Amino acid sequence: MFRSFFPEPRLYFSSAVLWVVLFMLIWHLAGGQLQTILSLGAILAVQPTELDPDPFFNADRVWLYQYVLMVGYGFCVPWYFFKRNRWYWWSVVIAVSILLTIYFQVQVSAWLNDWYGRFFNLVQEALTAPGNFTIEEFYGEMFTVLIVLIPNIAVAVLLAFVNAHFVFRWRRAMSFYYMHFWPNLRHIEGAAQRIQEDTMRFAQIVRSLGTTFVGSMITLAVFLPLLYSLSQQIAEIPLIGQVDGGLVFVALLSASFGTVLLAVVGIKLPGLEFENQKVEAALRKELVYGEDDADRADPVSFREFFAAVQRNYFRLYLHYLYFNVARFTYLQGSNFVPLVALGPSIVTGAITLGIYQQVANAFDRVENSFQYLANSWTTIIELISVYKRLRAFESQIPRDLEAPDADIAVVPQ
Repeated sequence: MFRSFFPEPRLYFSSAVLWVVLFMLIWHLAGGQLQTILSLGAILAVQPTELDPDPFFNADRVWLYQYVLMVGYGFCVPWYFFKRNRWYWWSVVIAVSILLTIYFQVQVSAWLNDWYGRFFNLVQEALTAPGNFTIEEFYGEMFTVLIVLIPNIAVAVLLAFVNAHFVFRWRRAMSFYYMHFWPNLRHIEGAAQRIQEDTMRFAQIVRSLGTTFVGSMITLAVFLPLLYSLSQQIAEIPLIGQVDGGLVFVALLSASFGTVLLAVVGIKLPGLEFENQKVEAALRKELVYGEDDADRADPVSFREFFAAVQRNYFRLYLHYLYFNVARFTYLQGSNFVPLVALGPSIVTGAITLGIYQQVANAFDRVENSFQYLANSWTTIIELISVYKRLRAFESQIPRDLEAPDADIAVVPQ
């Protein structure tokens, strides 16, 4: 699943984690000294003016983004010379580019959070003291956000396009890898389906879960300090009182409860999904035989195969019934958690409308990141099912055999 596409997967992924940790330490220990030597801030940064004394793209942010780009693409360099395969540009360079794009999208979200605070404070002041702001100032704030959002939309569209190509190339790498060992695999139940369908589903799900996980971690890194500082402006939190970083604690508690709840309630679903794929494959295979053999897929045998499919689906529907009750109840209930937490501060007027918008948005970002497992549980169930099928498939490949790159790359990249 991984070695067909990524170079030395265990080393590749473990070195990626160590690489990030190492350069995070360097950033905190020596980032300031490196900035004076390497930063392009003097060339690229927007200089402060009287109208905009603290521009978003200032010298410090230029250095931050420059450092992130250097670290990201610096990781690609050793892999060009070590264990490079035909899929290097996709499995290494494009993969890093996708993660860097997600990082910058989170940075845009953080900027929007600050903008919401300023804008809604302006709205509140305009409503309570009419005439303090002109219509030009009001629309000027909206024009500012458009300048950021329009390029961000273009990047999101391009990212979706690149993600689709990334998934297809991973699927193609797996498919040709398995076809190299087809004589060893053709006798396995649902062999054709595993190559034709499961490879695509596995690549798609892992890419989706992987980018969502990285996005959640980056969001936590960006929004946790923001939510912690905003918590200082909250009068008190029901049942907790006045606690430093109280909103962070509430978000963590809410997400942990949901994750544990759904993990316990949905514990049987991965096995049922796996069985579901088996009976579907058996029905599909019988129908394929029936296309060439008049004695196969007759009404009696079809009824038996379909009865097995129906039995498994009905059991799956029953278990999803109580799982969805728990899932939707929790997800709907979690929407009211920030309102409950901010209730005393709203009633006493301790916060402005702008601060409320900032807190609500930051809380939502942090809670959703903590809820990664809860929000992704149905997808994880599907991934476990596909993974079990492909692992059983790969167990038939002799350990001492490897598929050469030439076989994998029969189709041009």
